[in-house]
Amino acid sequence: MLVKDLNIGMALKLNGKKLAIELEDRLLSDIALGTEKASRPPGLAVIRVGNDPASGVYVSNKERACARVGVNSFLSHFSENANSSEVIARIQELNRDDLVDGILVQLPLPKELNEQEILAAIDPNKDADGLHTLNLGRLLKSERGPRSCTPAGVMALLSRYEIPIEGKRAVVVGRSILVGQPMALMLQAQNATVSIAHSRTKELTSLTGEADLLVVAAGRPGIIGSNHIKPGAVVVDVGIHRILSTGEKESGNKPKLCGDVLFEEVDPLASALTPVPGGVGPMTVTMLLVNTVSLWQEHCGLSYTLDDLLP
Repeated sequence: MLVKDLNIGMALKLNGKKLAIELEDRLLSDIALGTEKASRPPGLAVIRVGNDPASGVYVSNKERACARVGVNSFLSHFSENANSSEVIARIQELNRDDLVDGILVQLPLPKELNEQEILAAIDPNKDADGLHTLNLGRLLKSERGPRSCTPAGVMALLSRYEIPIEGKRAVVVGRSILVGQPMALMLQAQNATVSIAHSRTKELTSLTGEADLLVVAAGRPGIIGSNHIKPGAVVVDVGIHRILSTGEKESGNKPKLCGDVLFEEVDPLASALTPVPGGVGPMTVTMLLVNTVSLWQEHCGLSYTLDDLLP
């Protein structure tokens, strides 16, 4: 069902969990076929520093995803007291390892570490997160290369649900290198007219109210409500937060997940909307796999089969 066929008040839910499963099946098949020719499966190395609980969950999710599709995963877990030189030395070893096709540094790093220096140490041709300066430049120039996982996942969702982008007015709330900036570039490459909003944007409601397509990656729970939405807009919520109310804290209940968008307010107005959880989140991990498998195909001289997923 296309968004243009929908009436206001019947928002189509963009199901990232379902699409992630479909893409994992595709990856599983591509890896099985390619392994016969390459004589080895793809390899993803993940570097984690410290014991941040959320980072631990994310790394475990990535390891399980690798196992499901047949990607070998290699975890390097440093203590919170590790210095930048130790981490960079490990990255350099992985750069030379022929069994490793993709390298990912789990963010955020402890404040004492030089994040920029560490990310720059990754071989851009093993950059599974698409965040190396060279790969951001490739995105800017529409050249082939790994793409930042979350915005690439958003683009895959929009494509899967046949949501038109060309000629549309798009607004991205958030300007991080991780999501906001590459998201804007990907939409612009599909011929949308793009504006980026951020913490210092004046009259945010006026700007977002003009958007046919609104992507929210502000990192602030509930920042976007019904007053920010143009009726019939497509709304993509990148945020994910664990929230406990005062009563829930006292009762010991688990935190609830929510996004940057007030879902119940926006749902009646939007033509399409991503839920939290189950929207963009699953796609981020899947696009990490897509980057890794694409790099593996390049390293092993295999045919490229995933270029349609790398905007």
